[in-house]
Amino acid sequence: MPASDRQKLLHGALDTLILRTLSHGPRHGYAIARWLEERTGNAIRVEEGSLYPALYRLEKKGLLSSEWGVSELERRAKFYRLTARGRKRLEAETEEWLRFSRAVTAVLGPQ
Repeated sequence: MPASDRQKLLHGALDTLILRTLSHGPRHGYAIARWLEERTGNAIRVEEGSLYPALYRLEKKGLLSSEWGVSELERRAKFYRLTARGRKRLEAETEEWLRFSRAVTAVLGPQ
């Protein structure tokens, strides 16, 4: 799949992917992007221009909270964590994606 097509798919799923990443514990933006890359074998690469607006949007919705801290590179960084509301949203979104994935697999799978 071309990178531009992957980016289109990613845009619709980014919020859920961020919530899932943070379900493992607080992370700063750079660490979120690296975790997603590592977890997907570099199939998903999130650029700063997409990541930070998504983080701000999720925080504004009350799905994330944040606080300033120091990164592993001794730099000041904003760390994000899931709120209780964010965990509930993640559960709902995960179930929706799994249903959708099963449906697409049923159509695209062997006849």
